[in-house]
Amino acid sequence: METSSQAEAILPKLPVGHYKMDAEPTLLITSDQSMVREKPSSKEEARQFIKDYSGGHAATVGSVIVTNLKTGFRKGEWDKVEIYFHDIPDEIVNKLIDEGTVLYVAGGLIIEHPLIVPFVKEVVGTTDSVMGLPIALTEKLINEAL
Repeated sequence: METSSQAEAILPKLPVGHYKMDAEPTLLITSDQSMVREKPSSKEEARQFIKDYSGGHAATVGSVIVTNLKTGFRKGEWDKVEIYFHDIPDEIVNKLIDEGTVLYVAGGLIIEHPLIVPFVKEVVGTTDSVMGLPIALTEKLINEAL
């Protein structure tokens, strides 16, 4: 995951020595979310992505790293979500493509989109993780870092 390299790239740019003198800890939180598919490169590719989900499933994997800049403590974990879909009618696929939003997101997937919601059969995991930041995992790591 890119999360670790994000933290490594940011840390040298921060005045970490200053944070060690602070009374309260300062936390650096980095997060990344990945699907096997990137943003669709065309309307045709977006259409194919959505048709591939229809009656099937997709998965995302996200990671979070929390670094306590005062103590140097760092911990990270990953979170996987699986999304299962009912069949998505061509009419809905066409509306999504015409609207265009699906062209700008990884995998052409927006499970909270009003046109898609009725066709989401089951989400194994949390929607916030699919959107990019698993809240419960982030809170857990923050508590451990403090």
